[in-house]
Amino acid sequence: MLAIFNKGLVDAPQELNSPVSLQGSKKPKQPEQTLKDFMSCQPTDGFSIGFPNKACLAFAPLDRAYTTSQRLFCGVDGIYCMFLGTLQNLCSLIRQYGLSKTANDAMFVIEAYRTLRDRGPYPAHQVLRDMDGSFGFVVYDTKASTVFVALSADEGVKLYWGVGGDGSVVISDNLEVIKGSCAKSFAPFPAGCMYHNEGG
Repeated sequence: MLAIFNKGLVDAPQELNSPVSLQGSKKPKQPEQTLKDFMSCQPTDGFSIGFPNKACLAFAPLDRAYTTSQRLFCGVDGIYCMFLGTLQNLCSLIRQYGLSKTANDAMFVIEAYRTLRDRGPYPAHQVLRDMDGSFGFVVYDTKASTVFVALSADEGVKLYWGVGGDGSVVISDNLEVIKGSCAKSFAPFPAGCMYHNEGG
């Protein structure tokens, strides 16, 4: 999975900006080239969605033959979620949030995000604390121009983020894509942490 958010929508933490990236022979790539590189190494069932002057999301399902984890993409009412991993307590969360029994992990994350956005005062860390499993996700709300990223504390799933050539923030579970796109301006997304573009 790959998410690219334009500078201004998501401002990269200062620690991700490496001065070595600008001085070295290998420069960070522009978002268009990053997307092209990501899509070229995906099977034929990969796709991307662009939001002009805001963001781009690219997704390809995992090859089930090689993993017990899952990768999901879901979109509801202008809210998009890319989810990697598994929620062990999904059934109880579905009951708690009043969702259909057919809801998957990504659908639950969108509903949890909407609860935070619309019905507060649930603190985001409390919602994440209720989620049991190995997971990482990226949520993009096109109407509110909000980005929400989180990674479980158990380090069973990895996410990486970095800064592209135009200052955009690049997030992926593919380390090679991040290394190739962000030169030296990248790092693992911290386990057990979340990022929200309105509150860090």
